[in-house]
Amino acid sequence: MARQRSLILLTFSIVSLLSGTSYAERRTMENKSVVVIFDVPLQNAASEVIGLYPDVRADLAKDLGWKSDFRPEIRLVKDTTNFRRTSGSDLIVAQAFPRENLIVIDYSRINVQPFNLRTTLKHELCHLELHRHIDNLPRWFDEGVCQWVTGGLAEIMNEGGRPIFREAALSHRLISLGELTERFPTDGRDLILAYEESNSLVEHIEKEFGDSGVRHILAYMSKGDDLESAMRKSLGISQGELEKRWKMSIITKASWFSYIGDNLYEILFVLAALITFYGFLRVLKRKREYKDEEEDEGNYRHD
Repeated sequence: MARQRSLILLTFSIVSLLSGTSYAERRTMENKSVVVIFDVPLQNAASEVIGLYPDVRADLAKDLGWKSDFRPEIRLVKDTTNFRRTSGSDLIVAQAFPRENLIVIDYSRINVQPFNLRTTLKHELCHLELHRHIDNLPRWFDEGVCQWVTGGLAEIMNEGGRPIFREAALSHRLISLGELTERFPTDGRDLILAYEESNSLVEHIEKEFGDSGVRHILAYMSKGDDLESAMRKSLGISQGELEKRWKMSIITKASWFSYIGDNLYEILFVLAALITFYGFLRVLKRKREYKDEEEDEGNYRHD
């Protein structure tokens, strides 16, 4: 009972802090599948969530192989300042709270590229779904899977657009999986890197073992296996071996990108020279063919 009371108080504090408004300025829309609580100016957005939810839930069930059987609460927030105070980072645009069955979305930043309501909703719903089926879910795998089902979209903004992931790979400063098991860094650069690594790792699993590899891991974990055991059973390798193969592949890829970037002008110059030489050969060939045709016509007239 005490634990339930603390969870209720925590949910209340989250909703109250994020709103920055009185209850009179908030409204609720709901049906048998979902509850949407929103600040009054966001009524149209709330209606959109109600409309999107059935398809988003169906898509997620297809991706993960699980049927959704719960009724989440989705909170749409107008005030970015209050949302940032709770999220603890200026980069986060949405958060899922699995214990409270709650999703909170900073709607003021949802339509900033690459975010949109549908994919953000699917990403956060994925977090709730994973935690309903799996205990002791490593943070990197949690985030990686949720980015995987949304085509790489995370809940974090990378406003600088710097190639943080490639730079870390080339300088051998990637964060180890062990450091990303319980929590992510709070520093902005390292936080972005943690998300990018998580996405890259799950994409690597899909590339090497197919999307069924990811689903098999999830299936074993939903039955009680930890990630290490689930990987050995579904992929036939350990987490350490997966990390080793992944690092090798991304360092090789990053090195090629770096080489091309550092030598772009030289590469373009060589390509232009080759194209010019190819064009010159084509002209010579055409002249030769034209000359041969003239000789053939001359011989024909002589005969």
